Amino acid sequence: MKLKNIMIVVKDIEKSKQFYHDLFGLDMILDNDGNMILTEGLVLQDEKIWREFLEREIVPKNHACELYFEERNIEAFVEKLERIYPEVEYVNRLMTHSWGQKVVRFYDPDGNLIEVGTPM
Repeated sequence: MKLKNIMIVVKDIEKSKQFYHDLFGLDMILDNDGNMILTEGLVLQDEKIWREFLEREIVPKNHACELYFEERNIEAFVEKLERIYPEVEYVNRLMTHSWGQKVVRFYDPDGNLIEVGTPM
């Protein structure tokens, strides 16, 4: 068995596609009417489809998982984040853990938690 994709729920697929392209360089591989596969295996799914399928409300900012990215030049990444998306909501701004890794955590436009850290 092989893990193929990670799916997140979004309100506006086009806005989210742009967000993940701008910050992480992810590009669309397949657009399947409410389900969009991006490079690196990230799948965006329209919130309406997911809610209908589950028959439950979506809970943004639930802190149950995060998308984790690594970036060597994290200071440049944070500058880009603040320049392109100044309205982004941070969980924590750039910090250094006791083990020396620098990280920043923030939400995407739909409340999905993202962490960007320096490689260990």
